[in-house]
Amino acid sequence: MVVEETVKSAAAAAAATADDQNNPAAANPNPNPKGVAGSGDPELEEGEIAGEEDLAEQSAKEEPKADQPHPLEHSWTFWFDNPAAKSKQMAWGASMRPIYTFSTVEEFWSLYNNIHHPGKLAVGADFYCFKNKIEPKWEDPVCANGGKWTVNFNRGKSDTCWLYTLLAMIGEQFDHGDEICGAVVNVRNRQEKVSIWTKNAANEVAQVSIGKQWKEFLDYNENIGFIFHEDAKKLDKAAKNRYNA
Repeated sequence: MVVEETVKSAAAAAAATADDQNNPAAANPNPNPKGVAGSGDPELEEGEIAGEEDLAEQSAKEEPKADQPHPLEHSWTFWFDNPAAKSKQMAWGASMRPIYTFSTVEEFWSLYNNIHHPGKLAVGADFYCFKNKIEPKWEDPVCANGGKWTVNFNRGKSDTCWLYTLLAMIGEQFDHGDEICGAVVNVRNRQEKVSIWTKNAANEVAQVSIGKQWKEFLDYNENIGFIFHEDAKKLDKAAKNRYNA
């Protein structure tokens, strides 16, 4: 899909840029090469060829580093709310735990390829991916005045949506990406819900833009709604959509 390809292309471009910045020879590959007549090198006479050691040294400087990590613009943290633990406590969110924080493309894929996807999670589980230092709770100061877009799927059918949502977020594909706090997948008996949480619910332009772009990334054609966290706290399941996309 276009989101995954875009993220990988962006990662490659970021790596190339990082190499250029850290390697003057790559940015200006032959500013004053040794072994070329008239180069101005005081150690070489006109027509003299540089030794093998000099050429090897220059080649080592110009060779790209294949194992260089590809940094993301933000660090992100996976959180998990265990359904078994939730049933034993009263306060909402008390059983929620941060799992791992990642900040590079490589770390993301290493984690994603070794964790359960939504279709394999137990009923009642909530799995989150939020920007680092933002807790996936209404009480968090960054989330307090926000809201969420939600897409519903039949049980076991949200894996692809979850992946493409993660790639769009960490790959900074949204025009109003600064408004995004993170995403969550809620696994329930008959359905799985994927939601994107945002910061400022009152910013209708930004929220509607996020909703429309999200549908494009997912190639999703059904209507989706945006609920304010404040409404959800007061009305619970009776809260109505404020925006639609």
